Amino acid sequence: MGVTPAGYCGWIGKHKGFEMRLLRFFAGDGRVHLGLRQGEEVLDATVAATQLWNEDWTTPLTLIAAGQSGLDRLAQLAAQVASDARLRQEVMHPYPGLRLDAPLRDSPKLLALAGNYRKHVTESGYAEVKESAAITPQVFSKPVSTAINAPGAPVRLHPENVFVDWEIELAVIIGRRGRNIPSSEAMSYVFGYSILNDISERKFNSRMPNREIRETDPFFDWLMGKWFDGSAPFGPEIVSADEIADPHNLSIRLWVNDQLMQDANTSEMIFRIPEVVSYISGVMTIEPGDILSMGTPAGVGMARGVSLSPGDVMRGEIEGLGVLETPVVAG
Repeated sequence: MGVTPAGYCGWIGKHKGFEMRLLRFFAGDGRVHLGLRQGEEVLDATVAATQLWNEDWTTPLTLIAAGQSGLDRLAQLAAQVASDARLRQEVMHPYPGLRLDAPLRDSPKLLALAGNYRKHVTESGYAEVKESAAITPQVFSKPVSTAINAPGAPVRLHPENVFVDWEIELAVIIGRRGRNIPSSEAMSYVFGYSILNDISERKFNSRMPNREIRETDPFFDWLMGKWFDGSAPFGPEIVSADEIADPHNLSIRLWVNDQLMQDANTSEMIFRIPEVVSYISGVMTIEPGDILSMGTPAGVGMARGVSLSPGDVMRGEIEGLGVLETPVVAG
């Protein structure tokens, strides 16, 4: 793993004595506010920045895009609140009980990997990926504005759904703009990490009567099955890179109705973050706030013959990144 160099991104959190765990929550004024979680409390950065500096902070994207200066401002804000008892009483809220929104909704791109864990590849019915195989990452996109879903918000099953599945994944949040990035420098482009559940419709169009299957239809059915509204539960927060010692050695698990379905470690990924960042940036410019979802391990519903149904509850957990809980309801 590369190391985030001093002078950029998450190291400022520990350097200044503040955790950098960014979230967004529904506040009493009916708006979604930007929050900085500190243990079991959340600093309302939207209210604090307005009162102290007359600045409107509602999304972490501005801070992410500002790089080091954005994190300096966030640390400065936290320090001023900590030293002002009156303001602290007004802007600090208990974390338990807050209704959260997705930590980032204005991401330029949401790109995801298919087949990035060997056991998931074989459970999906494909040939085993050999350690020595010369292969490339398989990357697809999900629509940001309609797919991203809040922590705790339901996945709604639509009339077109036939077999809906879960896929817990490590989400990488990009912090800098770049193109043609060498693997050796790629980790310096990472702002932080979160959790994403890549909800997938596995049998899209299978109910269509008298359908003539063309050669490429199975691929496009699979791809369209990734694009349903609300199919990317995301959060609960963005954890800055400095808080995670090694993103390639994290426990990653998912339960459905308290039954453990996925139980793996990110060390099992075929392509690691530096390789993926380098590969994607050779095709397109990566931008601050881009989300790269790193693929799912074995244990999905399709391999078990289990489809999600109304009333089910998914609980995804990645070590150090929190818990992402998602109920399933009828559309």
